[in-house]
Amino acid sequence: MVKNNPCRLITLYYMKALVKYAPPRNLYKLLRVRWMGQITDGIFQSALAAFILFSPERQPDAIRAALAFAVVLLPYSLVGPFVGVVLDRFSRKRVIAFANLFRATNLLVIAYLIFLGSTGMTLTLIVLIAFGANRLILAGLSAGLPLLVRKDELITSNALAVTGGTIAVVIGGGLGIGFKNLLDTAFSGDLKDAVLILIAAGGYLAAALLTSGIGRNEIGPQSHEVSQEISGFGEVIQGFRALKSHGDALRGIFATGVQRGGVTALTLMALLLERNTFNPPSDPDAGLRGFAYALAIAGIGIGLGALAGPIGVAKFGRHKWMRISMLAPIAFLIFFSFFNNEVVMIITAFFVGGFGQSFKITNDALVQSKIVDEFRGRIFAFYDVAVNGAIVSGAVIAALILPISGISMALPLSIAGAYLLTGLRLLRQAKFSADSNATNQAVRS
Repeated sequence: MVKNNPCRLITLYYMKALVKYAPPRNLYKLLRVRWMGQITDGIFQSALAAFILFSPERQPDAIRAALAFAVVLLPYSLVGPFVGVVLDRFSRKRVIAFANLFRATNLLVIAYLIFLGSTGMTLTLIVLIAFGANRLILAGLSAGLPLLVRKDELITSNALAVTGGTIAVVIGGGLGIGFKNLLDTAFSGDLKDAVLILIAAGGYLAAALLTSGIGRNEIGPQSHEVSQEISGFGEVIQGFRALKSHGDALRGIFATGVQRGGVTALTLMALLLERNTFNPPSDPDAGLRGFAYALAIAGIGIGLGALAGPIGVAKFGRHKWMRISMLAPIAFLIFFSFFNNEVVMIITAFFVGGFGQSFKITNDALVQSKIVDEFRGRIFAFYDVAVNGAIVSGAVIAALILPISGISMALPLSIAGAYLLTGLRLLRQAKFSADSNATNQAVRS
């Protein structure tokens, strides 16, 4: 029993990995930039949530909450096609530094608009621009990571980068709520949210300064990667053809979209439950604290899921572990559909987040290992467009199903059905095995 203890196996695996596969020092330069930016993302998003969804005078319904999600995510899909071309043409280090500086400046405008109490189209457009710049940064960091580690380190490195980033967003959200509570004693009304936005602007400036530690071409594109012309969607289509030659990677991307869309729908449900059912609607601060607590538990699940990912891949193989990760949360979703209480919701968030993150880092490594350097920036841009389009769709579907209370049997059951269909059909073993034999030479045709 002791020999097969899962905690012991995970600990031994990572101890061996630290000795045998110690990530190069250059990887930590990339991680500092990524994690600082994503901690700041959490602060920024918590400030927006407090201003738009958790203020006493603005009680959200499902449509308004879904619109807030769409504002955060829509830029990823709108600018994504052009992001890949930029990342495969110009120094990714310089693009990332400029995008962080641009975001810091952009947040000064947002802070001013929030100070004025603006909730109209002007604020929406400026926030869209801020999150559009974020797409350049995360896609560039993902595209550059394979240049800093060996191929056999990709899964572990993705677990470190992507999962650490996700946890950083959760930590940033907690910091944002903590800062807001401190600011409550010194400022009133919308001013405290504006000051919180200014703190986030300082975080993005710090991320830009940290980028100076990365060499100009250290994260690409390398000389043989650089496109000789920028043709917009023509190069995006060329990148998509590169991905089509690897059916398993393409199916993994679509499955990731389904999984993330389900997570977004559950997040929307949790927000409404905490805001309007589990806590008095007249006490939005209690709702915000409850929502932050649920996100923190989900963040713990995400961290543990990332740690378990390399173990699962080593034991079951990459494709089988992806199917297990997609199917495992279904039982919790079904149970949650019958018992819409806070304890069950948090348990469900823990397991859906954990298995979802394990799926994501495994698929990221699959895509990175299959795609040649020349197309990697465009592939990850397509990856982000597809996944974030699915996330927006999940928010819209949830908004159509959920009442203002957030109580619903239909939504968790619908997500469970989508996960079951994806695991059994899209990720079925026979098709995955056949697609795995594709080679990257097809990208030249």
